[in-house]
Amino acid sequence: MPDSSISKFFEKSRKERLDAVASFANLSDDESSVLQDEGGGISFEEADKMVENAIGTFSLPLGVATNFKINGKDYLVPMVIEEPSVIAAASKGAKVARIKGGFEVSANESFSIGQIQILDIVDHSAAISQIQNNTNEILRLANSKSNTLPKMGKGAKEISYKEIKTPSGTMLIVELLIDVGDAMGANVTNTMCEAVSPLIEKITGGRALLRILSNYSTRRMVKAKAIFEKEAVGGKRVVDNIISAFEFADNDVYRAVTHNKGIMNGTIAVANAVGQDSRAIEAAANAYAVQDGRYRSLTKWSKDDDGNLTGILEIPLSVGIVGGIANVHPVAKVCRKILGAASAQELACVMTATGLAQNYSAIRALATEGIQKGHMRLHARNLAAAAGATTDQIDEIVQKMIEEKKISLDRAKELLEQIQTCDYIPKKPKN
Repeated sequence: MPDSSISKFFEKSRKERLDAVASFANLSDDESSVLQDEGGGISFEEADKMVENAIGTFSLPLGVATNFKINGKDYLVPMVIEEPSVIAAASKGAKVARIKGGFEVSANESFSIGQIQILDIVDHSAAISQIQNNTNEILRLANSKSNTLPKMGKGAKEISYKEIKTPSGTMLIVELLIDVGDAMGANVTNTMCEAVSPLIEKITGGRALLRILSNYSTRRMVKAKAIFEKEAVGGKRVVDNIISAFEFADNDVYRAVTHNKGIMNGTIAVANAVGQDSRAIEAAANAYAVQDGRYRSLTKWSKDDDGNLTGILEIPLSVGIVGGIANVHPVAKVCRKILGAASAQELACVMTATGLAQNYSAIRALATEGIQKGHMRLHARNLAAAAGATTDQIDEIVQKMIEEKKISLDRAKELLEQIQTCDYIPKKPKN
């Protein structure tokens, strides 16, 4: 079996990294060349077909996180993100989790929720009774709008309803529960909602207004768990500090928002790489964080009987491996092959494990040396590059800024100018 624990991956050259990924994922020469495309994988003509008023394309860094073992299987995890230290942190978290067997993750079936808003109903009890009496007809009509899902034993499965009291009156919300298989399911859900709304209007005597899916995908829950060995974490004190840091996040909204943003650093970076709807994912996760009326941590951290750190992340996660941009964007398609997820559920499991790994590394750093130690070195490299330094000059500038504890674009420019005018001669490295 392929092994994702590639030693010193970050020290390898780009070609060596690409060769390792190609070998792991069995990429063809054409697929490898897509990753080397300096334009980010799509031409302007392709971009112009994706969005309106296109004027160009926009690239972000693509990396891979190593060391992931999820449900007994090794993964190299492609991640697209502009923030330094995230991919390294996810890889480090996965490496520690690997000691105790990696991540155990489970995912629900891919049920999408569609909502039809019904207004102007005279008798709500009678309207609900009519919906109950006509459930089979509504489901048949919904399923007639998909050529594939019913043949696969999927499609619209249930109908539910609820009344909502608003300042303008009581409205009836009819909900379709749809098994969308390996798709994210937005298009088919919206199509089915629109198709059944005239029938619902007819049987309820009301007026249908909104007919659209809900991105609060509580019927697509994913739960990841990992045990982080006490000694690998840093000992009992560090474990206790991490739990205290979690309790801070779980009981203070200002900390919780930043804490959960760190989780999304991992989950959304994978979503970006494989062409998922990152806005829907984040919206659902944040709604779930406030499910009990108070915004809290999405992760839960505790100790097991042996004193090891245990982490759990449970989130609603609507993703797909068929349809949408995931099957259009060349880089997204190659990233999906690197990941090797054979189903929407498997993809959801990897994304959730990555969020948990990232959260572990972030909260451990915060509870020990602080987040800036590693982050600022990477930030300093970005500033040196932004100042115009060459590859050979960047390390000199970074080292000097860290020694001075003056990490800024202006200081990077000053040091670059000194190097270029030979006013600054870096220290020779010690043997």
